[in-house]
Amino acid sequence: MTAASPLSFTRPATPHPQYPKLFEPLDLGFCTLRNRVLMGSMHTGLEDKAADFPKLAAYFAERAAGGVGLIVTGGFSPNLAGWLKPFGGTLRWPWEVSRHRQVTGAVHAHGGRICLQILHAGRYGYSPLQVAPSKLKAPINPFTPRALSAGGVERQIRAFVRTAQLAREAGYDGVEVMGSEGYLLNQFTAPRTNRRSDGWGGDAAKRMRFAVEIVRRVREACGPDFIIVYRLSMLDLVDDGLAWDEVVQQGQAIEAAGATLINTGIGWHEARIPTIATSVPRAAFTGITARLKPHVSLPLVTTNRINMPDVAERILAAGEADMVSMARPLLADPQWVNKAREQRAADINTCIACNQACLDHVFENKTASCLVNPRACAETELNYGPTATPRRIAVVGAGPAGMACATVAAERGHRVTLFEAGDVIGGQFNLAKRIPGKEEFHETLRYFGRRIEQTGVDLRLRTRADAAALSGFDAVVLATGIQPRAVDLLGSDHPKVVGYLDVLSGRVVPGRKVAIIGAGGIGFDVAEFLVHGDDGSSLDAARWRVEWGVDLGYDGNRGGLAPPRPEPPAREVWLLQRSPGKPGARLGKTTGWIHRATLKAKRVRMLGGVEYLGVDDEGLHVRVDGSDQTLPVDHVVICAGQEPFKPLHSELAASGLPIHVIGGADVAAELDAKRAISQGSRLAATL
Repeated sequence: MTAASPLSFTRPATPHPQYPKLFEPLDLGFCTLRNRVLMGSMHTGLEDKAADFPKLAAYFAERAAGGVGLIVTGGFSPNLAGWLKPFGGTLRWPWEVSRHRQVTGAVHAHGGRICLQILHAGRYGYSPLQVAPSKLKAPINPFTPRALSAGGVERQIRAFVRTAQLAREAGYDGVEVMGSEGYLLNQFTAPRTNRRSDGWGGDAAKRMRFAVEIVRRVREACGPDFIIVYRLSMLDLVDDGLAWDEVVQQGQAIEAAGATLINTGIGWHEARIPTIATSVPRAAFTGITARLKPHVSLPLVTTNRINMPDVAERILAAGEADMVSMARPLLADPQWVNKAREQRAADINTCIACNQACLDHVFENKTASCLVNPRACAETELNYGPTATPRRIAVVGAGPAGMACATVAAERGHRVTLFEAGDVIGGQFNLAKRIPGKEEFHETLRYFGRRIEQTGVDLRLRTRADAAALSGFDAVVLATGIQPRAVDLLGSDHPKVVGYLDVLSGRVVPGRKVAIIGAGGIGFDVAEFLVHGDDGSSLDAARWRVEWGVDLGYDGNRGGLAPPRPEPPAREVWLLQRSPGKPGARLGKTTGWIHRATLKAKRVRMLGGVEYLGVDDEGLHVRVDGSDQTLPVDHVVICAGQEPFKPLHSELAASGLPIHVIGGADVAAELDAKRAISQGSRLAATL
């Protein structure tokens, strides 16, 4: 396919039949974007090393080839004081330009446009070099920033301008100035973090002056034909954040200073409210972008939990925004835009907003990836090209690992038979999708169902494979999953005692009072399932905002905060663990706090260091801190871990067949879909 020119594209003659607004070009005056999809900024870890720029270029090239209208890179700091972490990505010297040209050239080769995000971490920088408007330590950072002098403020402005000029020299179509999420510019605009009394602090006009000057001087230095996206915090979600009139005032000042687009920023990293996790309903915050539209004439970009074309089209058709920003959905499927344009939404590998392989990896100093797409950020090393030697491969078990392995192997040209003892594909995903806030797992099952059809996998449901049935294959992959671990508990045969599979499958409906033994990820999921009930509240954005205390109307509340009003729990629940310490300490780095906060709001009693004494008609007898207690429960749900389930392994090993064991059948420490899908995909790429 011939690469399109970076400066032109073929304008569609008629509106798109299904998504007319999504695929309407956006005229910015000096250039036109081919559609209304912006790939939002997301740090991947590839930005931080010069040697990784070929990988970064390949990563963005796939998204540009996938049809995205405008890409924004992960954040690059304008200087060392703005580092997110030591040795993080910067663009501050002329000799750094050449590495960036690899990225811009790769995007332009596919007719895409790309902006470099300039991000100054301020007091969020994990470094003793950090600076801020005032000497106030962030609650999520051990370092205390140095307050900038007036001269220091000027130096930071000049650093932003220098980075923008270098970005233009490197071939970027523009820059995004990061003014939200609690980073440096946001720290200047909000009274929470700006206690200055000079020309850079005090009233709203002085607090926003820093951001406005940056935009004005970037426009002056880079000329009229350079995209400037400003990421405006429209909803701080912290105490002493911006008032609504200040948001409007800042948006108007940014427009007057020369911005091209205003992108929506939602929430600081220290906020008590989740903003992008899977438990956040789709498009929960787009109403705040819509509120700003009457006050500015620039195109507005809305964001957060927009992951399917029908959601994006609805937002645009309602006039809530002029573009939609998606970051993680384009990690999950680089062909998202092309599939939508071709009216193949059912083929999209939907982002489930789990954060497990993207944000969690970044916060652990690992390269980002994606739970449902292990190729994300590994485009140069994990490829599914056709095999030169097609083989007959049996995959036993259609859970996440088995589905991934079977479909990738079949995509590569192998003849694959997928055996599943149950009635449906999906394995443990069929339980996960029942957890309130995890409904997105339905989308993953839909995607894999389509892939099984499209790649020609021979799916055999309700078929329990045995050694005889597998004897004619060239290789066998065991993806038979897990079995719950039995517990040594006095009274474990009492009718009150049930397993988590019984509860989540619906075979057992627990009573009003329930104790859960085991506070790992499964225990927390079961607790969520029990306290929420089946009223659909987790999918209702308005109810969710009330529950967490989000006020899009800014009804006398700075930062868009309101008192949270959680709905009463459906059951009285105790969540217990044998090990001492806080339950949930090993949950995901960026989502664990959300699960703990949710259960706390639902009045779940979470106890560590529990000794289990037994179960009888009175309930569960425990000892906590040397004190014996009886929990008067109707049911005790066992979530005490699981073990690999691979009954065929020894029999097949004796047959001499090549055998591979993946997923929970290999390691069952927790139900780890990220590892299962990655392991299955990577194995299939080598078969």
